[in-house]
Amino acid sequence: MKPRGTLLLVCVAAALFAFIYFVDRHPRPVNHGGPGPVLPALKPAAVSAVQAQAAGQPEVSLERTNDSWRIVSPITAPARAAVVTNLLQALAGLNWHSRLTEADLEEHADANHDFGFAPPQYTFNFQQDGQPMKVLLGSRTPFGDELFLRVDDQKEIYVVDVSLLKFVPPTPEDWRDPALVSLNGLVFNRLIVTNGSKVFELQRNGTNHLWSVTRPVQARADSPKVDDLIAQLAKLRVSHFVTDDPKPDLDSFGLLPPALTLDLAQDSNDVLTLDFGKNPTNSDTEVYVRRSDQNGIALTGTEATAPWSGSYEDFRDRRLLDLAAEPPGEIEVHGADNFTVQFQSNDVWRILPPDNFPVDAGLMRGFLGSLAELQATQFVKTVVTEPDLPNYNLAPPALSFILKPVDTNLAPVQLDFSAPQDGKVYARRSDETCVYALPAGELASLPDAGWKLRERQIWDFSETNVTAITLHQNGQMRQLLHSGTNEWAFASGSQGVINVFAAEEASHRLGGLTVTAWVAHNETNLAPFGVTSNSLQLDLAVKQSGQTNTFSLQLGGVSSNQLYYAATTLGDDYFVFELPPQLGELIHIYLAQPAGP
Repeated sequence: MKPRGTLLLVCVAAALFAFIYFVDRHPRPVNHGGPGPVLPALKPAAVSAVQAQAAGQPEVSLERTNDSWRIVSPITAPARAAVVTNLLQALAGLNWHSRLTEADLEEHADANHDFGFAPPQYTFNFQQDGQPMKVLLGSRTPFGDELFLRVDDQKEIYVVDVSLLKFVPPTPEDWRDPALVSLNGLVFNRLIVTNGSKVFELQRNGTNHLWSVTRPVQARADSPKVDDLIAQLAKLRVSHFVTDDPKPDLDSFGLLPPALTLDLAQDSNDVLTLDFGKNPTNSDTEVYVRRSDQNGIALTGTEATAPWSGSYEDFRDRRLLDLAAEPPGEIEVHGADNFTVQFQSNDVWRILPPDNFPVDAGLMRGFLGSLAELQATQFVKTVVTEPDLPNYNLAPPALSFILKPVDTNLAPVQLDFSAPQDGKVYARRSDETCVYALPAGELASLPDAGWKLRERQIWDFSETNVTAITLHQNGQMRQLLHSGTNEWAFASGSQGVINVFAAEEASHRLGGLTVTAWVAHNETNLAPFGVTSNSLQLDLAVKQSGQTNTFSLQLGGVSSNQLYYAATTLGDDYFVFELPPQLGELIHIYLAQPAGP
């Protein structure tokens, strides 16, 4: 026989032997009326306890309390509720593909050994409505895509899909909840941080839920930052449960003393303490941690703990005001002008008498936004007494805002600013002893006079009611008469070229004139604004309620914003402002002398 033929026969014989040994020695599972549910009586919501044991590993006992699962043996710790729930649901919905009856197994002298039940690969004991239920998982079938399973002490063996194993935690540690801190149900209003020799305390107000620094100084805390860092703690996960020894060698983990301690308390009662130690030798992104309510030590990430390792100043609120938490209902301003602006309703504000005029909604939003964005660049001095205030030009202040909250149960807050010096201003709140420093430019957008907040729409009439426009410029006068839409003509004695469409559009825009920005109020020197006796002046004759009223506008030069200045009288006051760009161009191109093309 040729060597090649001999080798082929040897391979065929080996394959036949493997088939007989691994497959044919097990009886082929018989359908017996299946498939069908393995555990038809199992109701996951009614299971109150689970005991689970993998071969060669300790048993894990879990109990359900108030819809949450907890490990009670061999340790006491929160369990992964989703892991328990998913396993129970997988078993409740499990169908067998085929099964081996007691008769099928009679030819096996040791069926438990042959099908992987001596010992089982996994053993589950459930308590449901006070009744026990037992499930054993054996070995896989020869082709590896199915699994042998036994229920209680039944003689038959089920064959189920091997995908069941993906719901089975392979080790006791995999049953444990990896969350280091769960904020669900954790009630605390104090947080004491010990970082080596540094200790500081944060406390949350029960009314407005804002955080304050209470030790070593009294100061407002950056509440969004504190809340965010607490939320980050809740996202920390245990990467490895190192030991559950109730008396571990703390020094070897850097926990004697801890490098960082976070104490959570409710009033005078301790709720939870977290001690963080050193990094393991093979990782600088992990740190040893210990909870006061659990035995043992675990490893967790450093990303959420590093921010707590600073000083209390890192947690101070650099914002001078938190208007979102305490929205003002009234603001008194003491500066170049003294005025009070009061909230009316629905974004409507008004300057109170003696000025008594409506406030522009956009300007007011900008004012409030600028106040909310004021941030200190430096905590100059934590405790400043009244005799110290002249050192910071705060006695008296150059500018003050007194904010009275909408909630009248809250006390007003006064914010004082010094005059600019060396590119910065000093600031102080009436309810604090600290003096802050911030860039002088931060105050540029804050109004120091009420007229700077005045409603910017100053005229309101329709172009159809305009009967004439009289133009005064360089000692000359021209008059345009308006008899209908796009119907314009010079009055007797006036001449030039009229662009009727430009005149109509200018009348329309002037009828709803809204200034771009207020520039000056009752200013006697108008030369810087290009307003002179030779400047163009427009007088619009407008029919209103059976009479003719005159609206006058005096044009000036170009501002640094490349907009035209204009001036007019409103009541008893004279205002200079910037015109909207399109209107300014229309007037200067088509209405000014000489007449445009």
